[in-house]
Amino acid sequence: MNNNLRLVVNNIDDKKINGKNFFEKDELKIILDLYAKMVSEGSWKDYGLSISSKQVGFSVFKNATENALYKICKNFRPKNKNLKYLITDTNGKILKNSFNLSLLLKNTNWKKL
Repeated sequence: MNNNLRLVVNNIDDKKINGKNFFEKDELKIILDLYAKMVSEGSWKDYGLSISSKQVGFSVFKNATENALYKICKNFRPKNKNLKYLITDTNGKILKNSFNLSLLLKNTNWKKL
């Protein structure tokens, strides 16, 4: 069992968990809304979460047996404010980046990416 996994929800008063260990509730809602839309269109079939000390990632798959199509990442300590949120490909190459998750996902044409 991995004790490092935590879902952070309504943690305003909790100083030990400051939202940097995972996606915040609003961020996760934005990502899951996009995921639901893409599943209903038949573009995405599965997802996975990965967590490290440097970032958390939401990977999306066309099929459960293949490599991830894309990974939506949140960097905990970005070197540049525009590197806070990233969309990467299967090799980790940065396809798009932004300081605002909502704008990043809304302005991405997933069919042409």
